[in-house]
Amino acid sequence: TNNPWNPEHTPGGSSAGPGAALAAGLTSLDVGLDTLGSIQDPAHYCGVYGMRPTEHRVPLSGVFFLDPIRKFRIMSVAGPMARSVEDLRLALRLLTGPDGLDTHVPPVSWRDHERFTMDDLRIAWSFDFPGSETQDEIRGATEAMIRELAAGGATVERCVPDLDLQLQYELGAELFALLAGAFSAEPTTFSELAGDVSQAEQRSPLEAYLMALDRRDGLIRAWEKFFAEWDALILPAGTNTAERHGEEPTEPQEYPYALSAVSGCPMIVVPAGVDRQGLPFGLQVIGKRWSDERLLGIAEVVSELTGGFRQPPGY
Repeated sequence: TNNPWNPEHTPGGSSAGPGAALAAGLTSLDVGLDTLGSIQDPAHYCGVYGMRPTEHRVPLSGVFFLDPIRKFRIMSVAGPMARSVEDLRLALRLLTGPDGLDTHVPPVSWRDHERFTMDDLRIAWSFDFPGSETQDEIRGATEAMIRELAAGGATVERCVPDLDLQLQYELGAELFALLAGAFSAEPTTFSELAGDVSQAEQRSPLEAYLMALDRRDGLIRAWEKFFAEWDALILPAGTNTAERHGEEPTEPQEYPYALSAVSGCPMIVVPAGVDRQGLPFGLQVIGKRWSDERLLGIAEVVSELTGGFRQPPGY
């Protein structure tokens, strides 16, 4: 799949088709599946909106049709991708809630939220990720948008939850490996599943999974504490714009994709600009679990400051 902004570049993945189709104008709305960045990455690379709803807010019935038994019961979400916050809201209003099939989905009703003004908002922000340098244009756009929020009366502060973001990503990768390795024909050690050959001790996959879930519980509690004080956290949706097909990133870019996935918090990618190569990028707006409607309202305010969706040249 090619990126409509430049066919020599990737549209990201794994929801590459929806991201490219939305940017090119082939559709106005789509639904992606995200476990560790598969909505966030193509939305960021293609300059469109994408939303990871609160984990278990949207049923996953029929999504994992390739597996005889549903393995991905955590972290994976289905979420809308579109060219406006309004369309994300429309789609999510239709998608949320129990469907009688996915037993993980609680009966949380949709609650339309009143429109925000900037002076209502308490916004935390940063552009730093461990072990990776954020591209200058993305860093500059983040800072410019935060200055506008502050000028409009919002309370802003550069801060993140009190936890190790690198360890959070590593936990997400470990959980992904444990889930993906379920029903493997060959017995697999914890070390192999986690991709850490230096790990000396071996555990059963079930023991490793339960211990990883326990660590995840602690991270979720830290995010809940953070969002007791802040309405949203704004960060770059990725550290760089789309690389060329076949190119490996020169620096780790995975950390931005683990924040919503591991915490279970809702996240919205908002298009934020175009770099000197003519490639788009976005910001991620993360909010408190089960407050998807409120987060959509905040993303609407942010979108008005960033300018929203831009059409690729030629489309």
